[in-house]
Amino acid sequence: MNNKKYPIQKSEIEWKNQLGEEKYSVLRKKGTERPFTGTYNLLAEEGTYTCGACNIPLFVSNSKFDSGCGWPSFDEAIEGAVEYIKDKTLGMIRTEILCSNCGSHLGHVFPDGPTETGQRYCINSVSLDFDKEK
Repeated sequence: MNNKKYPIQKSEIEWKNQLGEEKYSVLRKKGTERPFTGTYNLLAEEGTYTCGACNIPLFVSNSKFDSGCGWPSFDEAIEGAVEYIKDKTLGMIRTEILCSNCGSHLGHVFPDGPTETGQRYCINSVSLDFDKEK
């Protein structure tokens, strides 16, 4: 993780105890779930997607679309909810997105989205929770 101070601060042991192995691996260690396996990849219900670590709202369901990439995709994030970091891993340059409240890894954003925003936020399902619209 980076050294920035986020509003929510916990030790790595606290995060691991809270999140469990799979969520900890993705959210805190920047892992990636296998494509087409995530709970929210094809979910089409109305509601709000929240951070799987701290539960702040990140995306609304009307910004979600099926990109065919195997992970939930959105064309925009809720303003101020994510932080953008240059990622030079895996021999390429990408833009990583982190939760702006706790610094947890969510996924990456790419400039190839099909809507007017031109953005495709490619997010690990395990990085998210979902609050169904009532």
